[in-house]
Amino acid sequence: MTLLLVFLAIAVLGLATAFGIGRLRPPSAGTAVLTAVQGLAEPDPRLPPVLLPEHPAAADVARVRFPVALRGYRMGQVDEVLDRLAAALGERDARIRDLEAAAGDSLSGGSGK
Repeated sequence: MTLLLVFLAIAVLGLATAFGIGRLRPPSAGTAVLTAVQGLAEPDPRLPPVLLPEHPAAADVARVRFPVALRGYRMGQVDEVLDRLAAALGERDARIRDLEAAAGDSLSGGSGK
């Protein structure tokens, strides 16, 4: 009898854990389903969208925030990548401005001669 109760307790604990991490929820409950045939599922409509413009700038990347889940991501790593990406975009934008200014100066200087 004791062995049966221990077995039932372990089974209930396993089911509760599986339900808690989302393995037993139906796809209609918002759980993303990933299969080799279907590919990635649609985003969960309960979560806020992660929106970036078509041509993101450094400030756009700096404002991005991702929701954290039970099996989420390593926040430090993602934050570091986003910081580096924002810095790289800022440097790129500054370089483009410098090159456009230099091209504008050379064009205006060349047409006056």
